[in-house]
Amino acid sequence: MTERVVATDEALSLIELIKNRHGSILFYQSGGCCDGFAPMCYRADDFKVGGADVNLGSIGGTPFYMHRSQYEYWKQTKLILDASDGQGPEFSLDSVEEKHFIFAYSPA
Repeated sequence: MTERVVATDEALSLIELIKNRHGSILFYQSGGCCDGFAPMCYRADDFKVGGADVNLGSIGGTPFYMHRSQYEYWKQTKLILDASDGQGPEFSLDSVEEKHFIFAYSPA
């Protein structure tokens, strides 16, 4: 089975930092509205995954979800989670860190 989402070492380090501060987390791919195509990071208990959400896999022991409509658009793509300097999207846990999550992508 093709991995749909993978992470760089830099992203895995940021995931561990956030998990140590906040406990269990999950990722949800934003639909492209206010924060654009941004991977959003939430406390696991603060975000309700719905029946229309697709689990793309796990990175750093953290599940990654995307709404079915987004998945249909991106299903032929491997998403590569990375971390970059600066503040993240306002509602994402990485917004208070000195780094934030970003995506690169390649054909699946």
